[in-house]
Amino acid sequence: MTTMAKTKKALTRLFQRLDSVPSPTDERLAAVLQEWLDRRQQLIAPAPQALMTAGTSAAEKAFIFRKDPDAPRHYLLSSGADAAATLIGRISTGNQLDAAADRRGAVRLRRLFDMVGETGEPILGIFSSKSAEAGPIHTELLVAPLSSNGKSVDAFLASASVQRTEPAPARTPVRWPQPHPMLFAFESSRIFGERVAARLGLSLSPIEERFFEDGEEKTRPLAHVRGRDIHVISSLDGTDRESVHDRLCKLLFFIATLKTNGASRVTAVTPYLAYMRKDRQTKEQDPLTAAYVARLFEAVGTDRLITMESHNLAAFQNAFRCPTVHLTAYEAFAAHFAGLLQSAEVTVVSPDLGGGKRADMFRVVLEKVLRRPVAKGFVEKQRSQGVVSGDLFAGDVQGRVVIIMDDLISSGTTMARAAEACKQRGATGIHLCATHGLFSKEAAGHLALPFIDSIVVADTVETGRRYGGDKRLTVIPVTSIFADAIAECCETVAR
Repeated sequence: MTTMAKTKKALTRLFQRLDSVPSPTDERLAAVLQEWLDRRQQLIAPAPQALMTAGTSAAEKAFIFRKDPDAPRHYLLSSGADAAATLIGRISTGNQLDAAADRRGAVRLRRLFDMVGETGEPILGIFSSKSAEAGPIHTELLVAPLSSNGKSVDAFLASASVQRTEPAPARTPVRWPQPHPMLFAFESSRIFGERVAARLGLSLSPIEERFFEDGEEKTRPLAHVRGRDIHVISSLDGTDRESVHDRLCKLLFFIATLKTNGASRVTAVTPYLAYMRKDRQTKEQDPLTAAYVARLFEAVGTDRLITMESHNLAAFQNAFRCPTVHLTAYEAFAAHFAGLLQSAEVTVVSPDLGGGKRADMFRVVLEKVLRRPVAKGFVEKQRSQGVVSGDLFAGDVQGRVVIIMDDLISSGTTMARAAEACKQRGATGIHLCATHGLFSKEAAGHLALPFIDSIVVADTVETGRRYGGDKRLTVIPVTSIFADAIAECCETVAR
């Protein structure tokens, strides 16, 4: 049970989670809480001296503050100065909480003292902070009431678990081989390309894009490419000006042009790779467009292809014979949702059976970020000649927050159908999450369901232009993921 929704906004800035039925993950903190429960019995709260007996868990791990009789909202340290120092810095027995060296830690502790004094129940607060010396710090803070006279709360037992983790090592600057790699990006993907280039400490090389009256166009590099390692950035989604076919043909011709003019290596960087949804024959004489697109890239001399969240990973890997790099945005999505979910029970749902593996991979990442179990579920879906059917639903969503995970949102019918199924089964919150926000013209109508709380996509396509009017929409940047993948590929070649 969480009390976060019932507290003041100031507390939400201090704590990531605030639980009125504490369940510490730290074993020593759990032992302190259990000892407090054992001593409480039928009392309002146990007496301070009952918990600070030598050899008890509380005596070793906890510290006690009592109310200042002359100033009710001031607190004096009674015992446990060493234990208190881990949370609020240096402080001597008998000193007021305001005298603590760590003022922000003292503020957090005072807020919990105030709440525990009002409720008479123990509270667990969880928060993270950063230290220049020690790196990221994760803290669990338990505060429980104490009563010297058995009639009113006049003191507080506190115990903190402070876990310091080593900061992730910064990426070593890439020692670019000379001459350094070149990056090109078409106008349709220029913003994405500029962000990737900035992350790599490079600049986009100039390019000419010329359109002719009859619909043909010519694209050529305006920098010498002979002997160079080149990455071409172009997302293959369709727009009002350029269809998917236009962008695919343009990219293929440009790669061929680079190879014709002596480029040593050309990598196609396609944040969204079109035509991957048709990877098997579901009807007699169906095309296998995923395989055909792979052959086209190979035919023009593509040395490597980097993309994100292809529709079917196994089919994608089998279609290409040239090296490929398949990226996901699961970590970025999990970090986003971690700030929203707080202590809610969560279920990740796949809107169809085919996406079950994708949803489960995201669920595993989310579990690591939240540090607690996340359930899973799926909705049955069959599509034939544009008609969607299937009624089977598996998974527990009753009273839980649901994240419906898919590779893309186009018309929105699949997501809307899954959202309705979850709502009917008692979900208390529904979030849609997909890597590619294609959003056709029909999407706004299909996704206008009032119980959809948010729609989260990556910036692999220009989603804002398609669906920018919906205030529920959040676009997560993934350019750093692509930049790091490019750097790793270049480092591999250099070795």
